[in-house]
Amino acid sequence: MVAMSTTPLRPATTSAFFVQSALSFGVSAVAVGTGIVYLPVDAWVRAFLTLGLLYVITSAFTLAKCVRDRQDETTVSGRVDQARLDKLLAEHDPFRVDTP
Repeated sequence: MVAMSTTPLRPATTSAFFVQSALSFGVSAVAVGTGIVYLPVDAWVRAFLTLGLLYVITSAFTLAKCVRDRQDETTVSGRVDQARLDKLLAEHDPFRVDTP
């Protein structure tokens, strides 16, 4: 019989953590956007800063996706390797004598 681990493939994120992350993102984006709107500068400078803010936001989402994908990739391959090792250990009998 093969003993498999019962660890979930992806750890669950709590609702509170998700809400806290979403609120933190929203508050920070609105705060920086408000700061850009009320800056005493020309419209082109304001537009440049707004484009910069949008670029930072989109690249942060892209980076988070890449980190998540890499973590998923290593987790799945690690579980496959562990399953193979478990199977080999379960099938191995150290007291078996091979007769020719």
